[in-house]
Amino acid sequence: MDKSRFYTNRKNIILLATLCCILWGSAYPSIKIGYSLFNVDANDVGSKLTFAGYRFTMAGAFVLLLSIIMKKNIFDFTKKQFGQVASLGFLQTALQYIFFYIGMSYTTGVRGAIINGTGTFISILMAHFIYKNDRLNANKVVGCIVGFAGVIIVNLNGQSSSGASFSFRGEGFILISTFIFAISAIYGKKITQKSDPSIVTGYQLFIGGIILTILGFILGGKLQGFTLKSTALLIYMALLSSVAFALWTQLLTYNKVGLISVFNFLIPVFGTLLSALFLGENIFDIRILIALILVCYGIFLVYKVRK
Repeated sequence: MDKSRFYTNRKNIILLATLCCILWGSAYPSIKIGYSLFNVDANDVGSKLTFAGYRFTMAGAFVLLLSIIMKKNIFDFTKKQFGQVASLGFLQTALQYIFFYIGMSYTTGVRGAIINGTGTFISILMAHFIYKNDRLNANKVVGCIVGFAGVIIVNLNGQSSSGASFSFRGEGFILISTFIFAISAIYGKKITQKSDPSIVTGYQLFIGGIILTILGFILGGKLQGFTLKSTALLIYMALLSSVAFALWTQLLTYNKVGLISVFNFLIPVFGTLLSALFLGENIFDIRILIALILVCYGIFLVYKVRK
């Protein structure tokens, strides 16, 4: 199979990027259910990081195991390349997740989701200055604004995004998290130009997961309540991470950062929809439909750039 042709086909991009966002969106209710099954308290950051560490370590192991089954040499790295992959794991999986979860402990879900939604803007803006063929234009700007409006609408559920003043440990940490995610996307694209994207994904998830697990233990975190149901959920979350990150890395390798990053606006929309389905919340919410329309139209505007 011609990978370049497959991953640059417009229909394939839309289908695969949307699948990634559905999988990441399903993590919203899965995390909530997981906290309940593993008895993780709302303010227990250590146990949250431990839970995340288990999830990402397993996800990385799944990707590497699949690479071995496909007869790929997972040790085909120079010291420099492995150092780059380890740095990516520290940034994209460990550090980004640490800032996000600590930040979410000091702010509201609404404010956190809206600030986290700015990550797409940051990725597209950074790509403008780094890649000559990924410049900003009117369609991209308007498309991002329309998509971000959808993120705001889906998160305003009769609540207020205002209230308390800006908190560095809250909103500040989430903003730092979005910067790290944007930087990681561009750094990952650079690394995968010379290394197999799947193997890079496997190692960065595994290394980042190990770091999160160790830090979680240091902070007194622990997971208890392992049953068939809770273990199955943890395995599912590991699989969704491995599939989503592996596909996303491939898409970023063969396409412009701006064209792929705009799909991130779909994640909170699918997260809200799937939370309604699996957590027994109200699924017949006009906000979800309006948000989905706005996000899809924003993606359409960005894609009008391609001729």
